[in-house]
Amino acid sequence: MAGRFLILETPGGDLAPLEQAFEKACKGDGQAERVFSTKELDRAIRGGLPCDLVLVDYLLGDGRTKGGRLIRSIRRKWPELPLVAVAEKGDVRIASDAIQAGANDFMVRGGKLADRVRILLEKMAPHLDLVRRNRLLQEQNMLLREAASERYRIIGESPQVRKVMDQVVRVAAIPRPVLIMGERGTGKELIARAIHLAGGAPSRPMISVNCAAFSDNLLESELFGHEKGSFTGADSRAHGKFELASGGTLFLDEIGNMSISFQQKILRVVEYGTFTRVGGSEEIEVRTRIIAATNVDLKPRMEKGEFLRDLYDRLSFEVIAVPALRDREGDVPILARFFLDQFMQEIPSLRGKRLSHSAIDVLEKYGFPGNVRELKNIIERAAYRDTTSEITPEDIGMLPQAEPAAAGKAFGERVEAFKKRLITDALAEASGNQAQAARAVGLTYHQYRYFLRKYSAGR
Repeated sequence: MAGRFLILETPGGDLAPLEQAFEKACKGDGQAERVFSTKELDRAIRGGLPCDLVLVDYLLGDGRTKGGRLIRSIRRKWPELPLVAVAEKGDVRIASDAIQAGANDFMVRGGKLADRVRILLEKMAPHLDLVRRNRLLQEQNMLLREAASERYRIIGESPQVRKVMDQVVRVAAIPRPVLIMGERGTGKELIARAIHLAGGAPSRPMISVNCAAFSDNLLESELFGHEKGSFTGADSRAHGKFELASGGTLFLDEIGNMSISFQQKILRVVEYGTFTRVGGSEEIEVRTRIIAATNVDLKPRMEKGEFLRDLYDRLSFEVIAVPALRDREGDVPILARFFLDQFMQEIPSLRGKRLSHSAIDVLEKYGFPGNVRELKNIIERAAYRDTTSEITPEDIGMLPQAEPAAAGKAFGERVEAFKKRLITDALAEASGNQAQAARAVGLTYHQYRYFLRKYSAGR
C-alpha cells in the first residue's frame, strides 16, 4: 500500500523492526519513517509530505510520556489523523484502553511482523482511503477558492495584458518550464499561479520560493531537503520544495540572484528531474514543473558569465514578459477602482468612498516605479487618509502637475511655478512619502509641509 507512515520511536530503539516490516509490506510503494521525539513528530506532520498513519508504542511511549497520553495529545492536535497503538505483548484490556485513548486500531508487534503489518494495512485500507479523499477534497476546495480569487486579481483590459493571458492559456497545458520576466511589483507570481491553475487538476501542489532570500547553503536545503545529521541542527529528515511540489509546480522567484554553482544544481534537476537531499546519496525523482521569474535582464548577465546559458535555454521554453504598469494602456483607473473596492470590502468602516476625476488624472500621469503593488498601496493609504466620501489627489499624496511657466510671465511668477513643480514632482517620485520628498529637495519636513499646503491651496 502506498503511503507515508510515521513511527514514534522508543528510547531503546525497539521499533526499528516495525519500520522494516512496513517497508516490506508496502513492497516499495510506501515510506515508513521513524521519528525520535514528539517535537520531531510534530514537525514531520506539519511541514513534510502528507502523513497517512502514525504508530505509537502504547506501553513505552517516547520514554517520557506513556503512549496513552501521547495518543490523546496527537488526537487533540489532528482529529482526522489515523493512529495505531502497538505493544510487544498485548491483551484485551490494553487494546481497549488504547482505543479509548483515541487510537484507531491496536497491533501486537510480535513474531511474523511483516504479516501483522500487512493485515493491519488491509484492515485499515477503507479508513485510510477515506482520510485521503477528505484531504484531497479539502485541498481541492482550497485551490478552487484560490483559483476563483486569482482569476479576478489579474485585472486589466489593455492589449498588453491580453497578450500575456493568451500566452498563459497556450503554455499552461504544456509541461515545460516557463520564464517570467518583469519589473518588481508587476505580478509575476500571479501569472505563475494562473499557469498552474490553468494547467491541470486544482489538487496539484504549487510552492513558491524566493531565491533571493537564502544563501546557497540554506537554499539547497530549502529546495532539495536534507537527511538527519547532515549538518548542525538537522535533527530529522526534511523534504525539500522540489519533493513537496512533485506532480505540481515549483515557482522560483528572483532566479537571477543564484550563484553560478547553484545554477548548476538547478540545471541538473531541470534536465533530468532528479536530485539528492543534502547529506544523502539516494537519487530522488520528481515530476515538478518549474516556473522561474526574474526582475533583471538575464542576457547581459549571461554575457558577463553570471548566468548559465544552458539554464536559460532550459527555462525559456516560453518567456512571458509582464508589462510595467506605465505601459498598460488604460489599466490604471481599472486597477485603482478594483483595489479601492477590495479595501472597502475588507474594512467595512471605509465603505462608500470613490475616486475623484482629479485623483484618477494624477494617477494616470504617474510613472509607478513600483508598478501594480505600489498602486495598491497608494489606493489603500488614500482610502484610510480620506475623511470624506471622495478620494482626492491630496489623499493620494500627489498633486496635479503644474503647467510649465508661460513665456512673458513675471520673474516672481515663474519662480513660484518652478517651486510648485519641484514640490509636487518630489512627492510623486517618493510615492506620496512627504518625509522622503522633503529630503529629496533639501528641505526639512516642516518646511516641505509648508510649501505643500501653500501650493495645494493655490491649485
